[in-house]
Amino acid sequence: MCLRAEGGIRRTFANGEVAWLCRTAMTQAPTATPSLPSSALGWITFLWGVGGVGLILLNPIFRLGALPIQTVQEGLTGPQWALAIGWIGFMLYSEGWRGFHKQFAPRVAVRALGIARTPRPHLVLLAPFVCMGLLHATRKRKIVSWSLLTGIVVLVILVRQLPAPWRGIIDMGVVLGLIAGLASVLWFAARAASGNPPDVPSDLPGA
Repeated sequence: MCLRAEGGIRRTFANGEVAWLCRTAMTQAPTATPSLPSSALGWITFLWGVGGVGLILLNPIFRLGALPIQTVQEGLTGPQWALAIGWIGFMLYSEGWRGFHKQFAPRVAVRALGIARTPRPHLVLLAPFVCMGLLHATRKRKIVSWSLLTGIVVLVILVRQLPAPWRGIIDMGVVLGLIAGLASVLWFAARAASGNPPDVPSDLPGA
């Protein structure tokens, strides 16, 4: 209900009833839903952008996946299993849920839609990197994306120095977090392709 003190507009009906209409409700326009690609090239751009990101995520999943399996086969002590389970839970929450599902994955889908509506040759070619926010993005988004990528590379280099079984335990959490992230990317991409994109900023220049 809108009160007079809140800047409402008084309206008197034929039956004598008085109502106060919210001024903001009368002037606020509904949020526009991003449109789907209107051309075959647009859909190719969308699929290549999302699919390329998926392939980039699959690479470390396969490269790192062998060592955790070997670590489990060789056996862990009780405390090591406790650490592994705790680490897996932490990575599924921080990397899989907060990092991918709440931040990275929905933005990939929205950015893929954004460049697919008006596909340009260089954006089509580099679509996966554009979707990741590394290229054709606002200054803030580029800083965040490149800083995150640099941090991941440094972390991978440091983890490689760990002895067994600790490296295998660390890789368990990383791989499962990446798998959860890949699932989130595909989930949001499917929603976007069906006309229900996530409500997050694309951080595209001029958007």
